[in-house]
Amino acid sequence: MWRLALKLVDSHSTAIPKGNLDGFKVHAKYDIISGFLVFLIALPLCLGISLASGYPAVAGIFTAIIGGVVATFISNSELSIKGPAAGLIVIALGCVQEFGFTGGVDPAKDFQAYRLALGVGVVAGAYQIILGLFRVGILVNLFPKAAIHGLLASIGIIIISKQFPVLVGLSPQGSPLELLAGIPSFLTNMNPKVGVIGITGIIIVLGYGYIKNPKLKIIPAPMLMLLITVPMGTVMAIGLEGSYTFNNQIYELGQKFLVNVPGNLLKAVTFPDFSGVVTETGIKYTVLFAIIGSLEGVISAKAIDGIDPWGRKTNLDRDLLATGIANTMSAFIGGLPMISEIVRSKANIDNGARTRFANFYHGLFLLFCVALIPGIINQIPLAALAALLVITGYRLASPNEFKSVYREGKDQFIVFVSTIFGVLATDLLKGLAIGIAVRIAIHF
Repeated sequence: MWRLALKLVDSHSTAIPKGNLDGFKVHAKYDIISGFLVFLIALPLCLGISLASGYPAVAGIFTAIIGGVVATFISNSELSIKGPAAGLIVIALGCVQEFGFTGGVDPAKDFQAYRLALGVGVVAGAYQIILGLFRVGILVNLFPKAAIHGLLASIGIIIISKQFPVLVGLSPQGSPLELLAGIPSFLTNMNPKVGVIGITGIIIVLGYGYIKNPKLKIIPAPMLMLLITVPMGTVMAIGLEGSYTFNNQIYELGQKFLVNVPGNLLKAVTFPDFSGVVTETGIKYTVLFAIIGSLEGVISAKAIDGIDPWGRKTNLDRDLLATGIANTMSAFIGGLPMISEIVRSKANIDNGARTRFANFYHGLFLLFCVALIPGIINQIPLAALAALLVITGYRLASPNEFKSVYREGKDQFIVFVSTIFGVLATDLLKGLAIGIAVRIAIHF
């Protein structure tokens, strides 16, 4: 009887899978397995992106849960995974910083800045709903491709500059270029125990790509990295308050080097403060979240369609509507903005997902994990999460990205580089505008 059931499932798999009630039943075994494997990738990334954004660690988990259990039933994108994205870190961090975020110096100010940023997130999500209803998702094609790639590359550079110090146990302040220039100094002055964990994380994730035997790659790289670095942190007791001496230097240890999520998930729910929405900062970041988030989301959805084994196409306006609704709900309970995240979506496809319900299951697994085993999550070293983000930043701004744009033509490369320098010299919105202006100047 069991063999007959499996044959019936496999006979359905030759047809184009559909994310309806029948698809929910027929393709459940594929979607549950893929959802679980994507959850293993998403957990450390959600935590790392949250902390890098100046939000509480649990915020990214809220985002992915809402993206899984809400957006799944609105969007018709069958294989995309919704969740927080590294590409929005710079916007989220800039938002809380301009609202008074102190990086832990004054927890009361940090919490208020977080609530003000949530208010901005709710309004930005509402704007995305309007964009989806008015069917303007296709307008992404009006933005120069080279400028968008330049925007993402600049975000990658900023992520590296901000997260490398965390990777080695330091917390200096400065502009992205100043922090990049300080990397040699960070290495020589790193907290040895914390730095060993961060560097080990880098080695594991990069080395994972050289493993050829698929049987050895059952566990995704991010989770494998945690399985090694969490015990390292426990053995070295980096979470115990105190200090140690190494090479005649004194270094701190303590909870600040570990993730911190509440034991009761409901207590982590935080409601927004809308008093900052109509300020200059509020308006600026509402526009940034809405525009950049929509651009990244639509681009990712199109890219995922391009590798869908069944050639299914996403209704971009409907997907934007779904993202807007989910973003509004996410921000209303304390979550980060979300998009269709390309890395997790690609993993979803590689893991054999059939329908949109893989996204739903990945959200459920995250919910169960944070609700049932928060104590284990709180043993994760921040340096390990920083290692993931440094690699993510490198992939956004890798030399291959520069080479790829250069092959498309010198004019495209000029727009690409102009956008990068524009962002690093000013901010994301002005940098994108500079890239678009250069594109117009070249062609007119």
